[in-house]
Amino acid sequence: MDRLQAMQIFTRVAEAGSFVRAAETLSLPSSTVTSTIKNLEKYLQVRLLNRTTRRVSLTPEGVQYLAQCRDILSLIEHAESSLTDSVKRPQGRLRVDMPAGIAHFIVMPNLQDFYRRYPDIYLMTGVSDRQVDLVQEGVDCVIRTGELTNSTLVARPLGRFRWVTCASPDYLREYGVPQSPDELSRHQAIHYFSGQTRRADELRFQQGSALRYVSVNGQTAVNETGLYIKMCLEGYGLAQLAENVIAEHLAQGTLVEIMADWQPPPVPVTLLYPHQRFLSPAVRAFADWIDELI
Repeated sequence: MDRLQAMQIFTRVAEAGSFVRAAETLSLPSSTVTSTIKNLEKYLQVRLLNRTTRRVSLTPEGVQYLAQCRDILSLIEHAESSLTDSVKRPQGRLRVDMPAGIAHFIVMPNLQDFYRRYPDIYLMTGVSDRQVDLVQEGVDCVIRTGELTNSTLVARPLGRFRWVTCASPDYLREYGVPQSPDELSRHQAIHYFSGQTRRADELRFQQGSALRYVSVNGQTAVNETGLYIKMCLEGYGLAQLAENVIAEHLAQGTLVEIMADWQPPPVPVTLLYPHQRFLSPAVRAFADWIDELI
């Protein structure tokens, strides 16, 4: 039995919670994964996993062994990478999850620069605002906006987005240009809903230390940034967006910033990834690149 391979397979099964899912991510037959775990348990003379029809879970001995396997595999990866040019030339599959606005309007316009720097990285970009389980879903790192809830992940701050309240010129010609939140009762907003606790019909404003949440009437709500921008461009109402995301529209005049004295509070942007003794070269390369970009 190849004990190193057995450790790798056991670790993937434990993280995926499924023999079938582990086999898919390892590109191995399910029978190979199952027989390897059985042989490993026989060799160690201890049960590592509890099996049910739907899921596998770790025994107390399995929890202890998993932690040790992770340390061993991490040390091996570090030893190998230090003897190659992988640090200077990162390679391999890298799966990153990020909000749609960052993907479409920040990452995509600069993606060729990333590939010029790192031609050997196979980048898998997931677009989502939801909270993903990085281990269960095989995600290497995620970009998130907003204040973070308690997390066991490593958080690397990337900066803060300046947000603006904006509308199309056609909308402003029809409804007028509001000068303060007190005038918004006569206006329409495009509502944005997500998994956050904030109400979809609220716009946020800050002036000095004063923070206000204002409910604004509207006819529609969306949960995707591209559609949110499109509806604002077509005059459906006011919207609040990151300046980085709509910089081109603001420069062209297709969107107009309003109430500059009452800006929405800035929003932090963070890169998150699991705790690892040694961060993989591909994750480090992406982290440095997106940090520079944002």
